Parts: sequence; structure tokens; C-alpha cells
Amino acid sequence: MTDVPALTFDGDLPGDDAEMLRVRECSTEPIRTIGAIQSHGRLFAIDEVTGVVVAASANAEHWLGRDLREAGSDMVSWSITHGVAVDPVRAEFEGVVYDVIAHRGTSPLVLEFEPVVPGLDYVRTGVVGAIQRLAAITDPDQLRQQAAREIKAITGYDRVMCYHFHDDAHGQVVADEREPDMEPYFGLHFPASDIPVQARTLYIEKRSRVIADTADPGTPIHTLLPEDSPLDLGPTELRAVSPHHLQFMRNMGQASTVSFGIVLDDQLVGMFTCAHRTPRRIPVLLRRAIEVLASQVASQLASAEQIRRLRRQLEARERRIALIAPLFGRADAGSVLMRGERTVLDVVPADGAVLRLGDAIDTVGVVPAPERLFAVVDELGPGRFLWEALPIERPELAVEIPGVTGLLVVPLGSDGDRLVFVRSEVARTVEWLGDQRPENREHPLSPRRSFSAWQESVTGRSLPWGEHAQDAYDLGEDIRAALVARTQAELAELAVRDALTGLHNRRYLDERLNDLLGASERSVAVVFLDLDDFKLVNDTHGHEMGDAVLAAIGRRLSGVARTTDVVVRLGGDEFVIVCVDASPAEAAAVAGRALAAITEPIVVRDIEMRVHASAGVVAAQRGTGASELLDAADAAMYRAKRGGGGRVSA
Repeated sequence: MTDVPALTFDGDLPGDDAEMLRVRECSTEPIRTIGAIQSHGRLFAIDEVTGVVVAASANAEHWLGRDLREAGSDMVSWSITHGVAVDPVRAEFEGVVYDVIAHRGTSPLVLEFEPVVPGLDYVRTGVVGAIQRLAAITDPDQLRQQAAREIKAITGYDRVMCYHFHDDAHGQVVADEREPDMEPYFGLHFPASDIPVQARTLYIEKRSRVIADTADPGTPIHTLLPEDSPLDLGPTELRAVSPHHLQFMRNMGQASTVSFGIVLDDQLVGMFTCAHRTPRRIPVLLRRAIEVLASQVASQLASAEQIRRLRRQLEARERRIALIAPLFGRADAGSVLMRGERTVLDVVPADGAVLRLGDAIDTVGVVPAPERLFAVVDELGPGRFLWEALPIERPELAVEIPGVTGLLVVPLGSDGDRLVFVRSEVARTVEWLGDQRPENREHPLSPRRSFSAWQESVTGRSLPWGEHAQDAYDLGEDIRAALVARTQAELAELAVRDALTGLHNRRYLDERLNDLLGASERSVAVVFLDLDDFKLVNDTHGHEMGDAVLAAIGRRLSGVARTTDVVVRLGGDEFVIVCVDASPAEAAAVAGRALAAITEPIVVRDIEMRVHASAGVVAAQRGTGASELLDAADAAMYRAKRGGGGRVSA
């Protein structure tokens, strides 16, 4: 499973109501103020002003009301004044050697005594090598699996699993290192209630949790504190375990566990859990070292995820650019997006898509009748909409568009333009860590009896949209931007185009001539054309026919001009051809071809008409201005007219 694929249920888990009840009940359990510790250690709460013990575990209650420094241990005294939880100290107390853990900043000060674990003092040195070996791994799946393998080798637990928590809070076993005779759990999912929210929150504050013996009933804490001020055991190592969780562990065949949180940006995204079939615990300094290892894994996972996300964003952007590029030209949007070699389905995988731009509707793939689809979409109103289980989440909409299970609506503007993606149902099989049905529990709030793999068929859902939803929204923004840019370009083009002939107009001519004449290395000549007696065409056949003749002449002039020339309609029946990098003789040849093309018969509505023209040709001299050049060409054209018309004059 690469990068732990997204899998969400939106509350649609097996036994949904019972699962929600378990989540609510577990969230109210007072695990921070449970009032007891695990029996292998001792705990003291000390008033830092007086040094008096104001709370103590039952196995050390004889210190209540006394100053712990009276024990005569320099290390205990030092811990009271200087100790910190991250760096425990070794001290002998009442004939037993303990690791003393001071929780600085709590009120009262909490001091924990953990008996030393024989033979494991230097095991933590192996964590350094493990971190070095893990540092070079970039693949998230391999990193989790190898980290679990390293932790198992260091700690000696029967099983080490790595959990990943999905967005909807349910978990999945994404690495499973175990003894050969143990049932595999790799890939199995488990509900959010297995690790309730307040327990997850504690892993952000305190990165590890030890449960040394599931048969341990715990040792209560006796206190001199007011009843309304229970001792907060949240940051402690020895905090006792809820009876529900102890039963949960026993049902899994676990006699002891130690877990390490994987925290990214103050969010618990995963966990390493070590489990053993007999009571077992490891020293606090080894736990601290593995906490560092887990932090290193978290950092590497974050880096790998960032690289994956950036690479994916780049690839998605490249696909969008390749699809959208033709839209900046004059290509039809529906053809580009829905009927080209690439379509919107290459950007957002779906069964089909429907595009509405104005009155035009285009489809690609398998889609419901567009009119029925847009009846539903328009009823939703403006904005983005996304569903992966439409028949479950919005059955009143699903009945109108049968066959659609996943729906993703992308707005393209404020006028009802939309791009809509649809997906059909995809049945999936999900493997759970234990049968999730009521038959596998004593009652709805009790833990599962069995944790053998159990398969559930998930129906009524499409494939998750996941990151493709953002791809769709980005695509919508790109389409909108391209259409806006194209409209602006068309408006700008209209400002320099003659609406009747499509040729450039006087505004463009002035700008172009000024640019060309300002470049001293360019030779420029102007051909000035005027139709002879064109008023007779309008008077005889009407202005509509006259406009058709002018449009035809514009096309003919474009056909005889060279590719470097600029053909302009000045207005009325006057045209100009700007010959770029042309000698006077070459410009005169262009003028001759233009007159010949104009005189060819023009047929409009079965009426044949013949039009003649006169032309003046002038080459620009150094220092000639645009208006001066046009005036000279105009004068040359009038000389041609006075000479009888239908000719070229220079």
C-alpha cells in the first residue's frame, strides 16, 4: 500500500450507531485523573514550597505529609529541585534502585519511581544505529516496516506494529513485525474507538505509553489534596490503565505493550505499538531513545509526503497546462476540453464529465442525461460540491440521476457555467482487525472478543475523490482564467480590426507604421488603393450588397499580399497595403496584383459585379513620418485616378 491510500467512511462503519456510542463514551473516560498507577512503580506529588508529600501511591503512602528529602538520598533530593522528565536519574530509595522521573511544571510536582529493569541498561545504544540505518530510506512503506523491525530487535517484544490514522480517525496497520507463530495483522483496519481521542491527545503531550501487565489491577493514589483537585496523571509514565482497555488487550492476547506516537505538526498521524504475550517493560531511557527514533521517522515521513505532494502537483499542473493551452487561441472550448486527444478525464479520473458554458453543453465518457444532471446541480446553487456516496448522503438527489454515486461540481463563473464529474459505485472489500458486528462483543461498549481478520463489503460509494478534488478545482480556475484571457484578447483584437472585412484598421496601421519607420534598417513602401466609382454599387444594389463586395475585396487583397505585408481597410472603399522589406519595384508588383484581383468578377446572390480600383505606391525615405507617407501614397493614388483609373501611379 503505497503512501497509505486514503480510505474514509464518514461514519458509515459497521454498527455505525454503536461505534459512535463507543467513541462518545471513550471520550468521557477520565484517563488523566484515573487516580491510580501501575503497581510496579511508586508515585509522589510534592508541594514545592514546603517539600511535603501531598499525594502518594498506596505502596508509598507512609510518606504522606512528610518531606521526601528525609529519605537521605542525594539523587532524590536533586530530582525534587532540578530533575526533568526527559532526563531521569538513577537513585536508590528504601533499598531499591529506581529511575526517578520528575515532571517539572506540574502543581504539585510529580515524582515517579520506576524500578530498574535488569540487563537492559545499555540496550538504548542500539537506537543510534537504527536511526542511522533508517535515515537513508525515502519510501514511506519501507520506512515504517524497517522502523518496526528495528524497534522489535531493540526491545525484544513479540510484535511491533505501525499504525496510520486516516482522515476520519479510523486506523490501519501499515507495518507488522511479529513472531512466526502469531496471526498477521498487516493491512487491517480498526475503528477510531480503539484509540479514543483523549488518548491520542496525550501522545502529542507525551510521546510514549507503557502498560507493563494487563493482569495488574493498579495501585491507588492516596492524597491530601482537596476532592475537587484530582491529581493530573496525564504526563506520567506509571498512569494506570482503564479496565476497558485492559480487557481489550487481553482479548488480543497481549499481556503488555509500549507505544510511541508519530506526531506531525502537533497531530498524531500514526503510532508504533510493541506488544508481548507475557508481562514486560523496558527502561525509561530506552523509551526516550525510541521516542527520538519515532520523531525521526515522523520527520522523514513528512519530507517524503512533501516531496510526493510537490511532484504530484507538478505533474497535475503539467496535465492541466497541456489541456488548457489551446483555449487561449480561438479553439472551441467544448472541443478542446471534452473531445480532443486529451480531455478533462486525463486530469480528473472519472466515469464521465459534463461541461456547460453558456448555452453549449458537451460531454465525455459515461454520464446521465445532461438536462437531468443540471436540474440537480442548478438546484444546489452556486459553489463547489462533492459527494462520494450520493445515494447515502443525499438520496433525494441520487434518485434524480440514477447510477451516479460520486458527484463533483466545479463552478466556472457566476453565470451558471459548470464542469461536473461523475463516478459510479465501486464495491470494495475492507479487512478489519476483528469482526465489527455486535455478535463479537459482550455489549455495544465492550471490546471485541476476537481480533482475527474480518472482511466487510463496502457498497454505495464511489472511489474517493481525494486529491483529485483539488485537481478539479484547479482545473476549473485554469479554464476560467483561459476564457477570460481569451475574451480580453478578442476585445483587444477587435479594437484594431475592421468589423466588416476582418482586416486591420486605421488604428493598427498608425501603430504599425510608426514602429516600422522607427526601425531604420527596415525598408517600407505603401500601396494606397481606392475603388473607382464604388458609390454606384451602393446606389444600384444597396449597401448590404456593397458590404459583401468590400468583404470579398478584403479577402482578395489578403490573398495577393506577401506574408510579411500588412493589409488594412482605412474605411469606406479605401485600402492600404504596407509592404515590409520591399523595394519600390516589389511594392509596385504587389499593387499590380491587387488591382488585377479586384477587377475579377464578384458574384453576390447570383449577381455578377465588376469593380475597378486605382493605386498609388510610395517608398518611405529616411525621416519620413507615418502621416506624411500615407499622404504621399494618397496623392499618388489620385494621380492614377486622374490618369483614367484602373492603374498604378508612383
